[in-house]
Amino acid sequence: MNQSISAAEELAALTAHDASCRLAEGTVSSVQLTQLMLDRIAASQNNAFITVNPKALEEAAAADARRQKGEARGPLDGIPMALKDNISTQGLRTTCASRMLAEFVPPYSATVARRLSEAGCVLLGKLNMDEFAMGSTSENSYFGPVRNPRDPQRIAGGSSGGSAAAVAENLAYFTLGSDTGGSVRQPAAMCGVMGMKPTYGRISRYGVVAFASSLDQIGPITKDAQDCALVLNAIAGKDLYDGSSLVNPLPDYLDALKDGAAGLRIGIPKEYMGEGISEEVRMAVERMAGLLEAQGAIVETCSLPRTEYALSAYYVISSAEACSNLGRYDGVKYGYRTQAYANLAEMIEKTRSEGFGDEVKRRILLGTYTLSAGYFDAYYKRAQQARTLIMEDFRKVFHQYDVLLTPTSPVTAWTLGQKHANPLEIYAMDVCTVSVNVAGLPALSLPCGTDSQGLPIGAQFIANTLGEAVLLRAAAAAEKGGRA
Repeated sequence: MNQSISAAEELAALTAHDASCRLAEGTVSSVQLTQLMLDRIAASQNNAFITVNPKALEEAAAADARRQKGEARGPLDGIPMALKDNISTQGLRTTCASRMLAEFVPPYSATVARRLSEAGCVLLGKLNMDEFAMGSTSENSYFGPVRNPRDPQRIAGGSSGGSAAAVAENLAYFTLGSDTGGSVRQPAAMCGVMGMKPTYGRISRYGVVAFASSLDQIGPITKDAQDCALVLNAIAGKDLYDGSSLVNPLPDYLDALKDGAAGLRIGIPKEYMGEGISEEVRMAVERMAGLLEAQGAIVETCSLPRTEYALSAYYVISSAEACSNLGRYDGVKYGYRTQAYANLAEMIEKTRSEGFGDEVKRRILLGTYTLSAGYFDAYYKRAQQARTLIMEDFRKVFHQYDVLLTPTSPVTAWTLGQKHANPLEIYAMDVCTVSVNVAGLPALSLPCGTDSQGLPIGAQFIANTLGEAVLLRAAAAAEKGGRA
């Protein structure tokens, strides 16, 4: 009995590329992998999933049938994965972890969901998150908080907490999340897995429920750099349904893994290593820098002086765009509608009051204020001007460096409910990640050790526009250094 449990645990802990090799060898089937994951999801107490796909085993059987005919669609064919619940899936409910959309079933699938389906992936289900992706803890969910697999009394990070927890707990071989201000990278760091936020426009946002349209980006959460490259190969590229998606040619991201750290120019911005960063996090990032330097990388301190404006600019811009995007939820066409009302105005007011949680209401109110007459120039316009200055800082520093290295989060995962009384304290936890979204740049978080309580610490690489390949190169070298 113990041997069979051990074998199952080993199978669940495989990377996606290792699981792909087992499928190719015929030592395991997609149905077996999918059933294993479904059993683990059913047994999990960490609330990572909102909805389980009832057709998952059918999809796995179809993948096995293709493989038996010699018609496998590629390395991800038959691999069980899951999607954050703001990514539309035709015929399978997409809730955004909100009462407002608790029973909403989309009539079409997001481009990323469709591309993974075309690659042969098996959709296990939809993952828990902060409501409408607004939060940094995955506690702001109508379906309850996500718990960190390393310590169930702690947060999993957010807003893609379910996506990160599912990979960390071996409930899926990889997942997709969305990142508006760090919502892929921060939970990945807190759960001890890898998460990438690609360049704005590198991956289609079509079918992804909008939070802040100029900041949102879909990204993979995986167990290592090779898996991240495989998923990027499957989902990146121009989409005719998304006018903001980029036409630039796609490299084969797997090629980037071979180059190593030798000659890589790495800058460590001093603004990301100072006040507010815990000593254990700082030391872990410095250790990673040392490992890369030992492999031949050139590591230097640099400066991004306008970083201090990033957090304020982000919350003004994101809240303004959220206020606009969430105006569609009025109970008229779809989603939740209040039960008792005397007229249309009362119906809309009560629907929005009952359908949205506190954090979403807070962002809508902030956005309404910053966009209102007399305040637009003072807040929204100035935030956009600060955004331009932040982008200019990055442009200058990337003349000297291939990647920047920073902490992903200033601290490790805190206990559930610990910061509820002070939302501003939670907002400040995004200080290392938001500037990347403001500037539209790619960034990647990967594990770089644990603190004295055994909680994961994440390091963040940032690259210039369309620099996903160099991020993967740096991450693969860091993984190699960690194993050495």
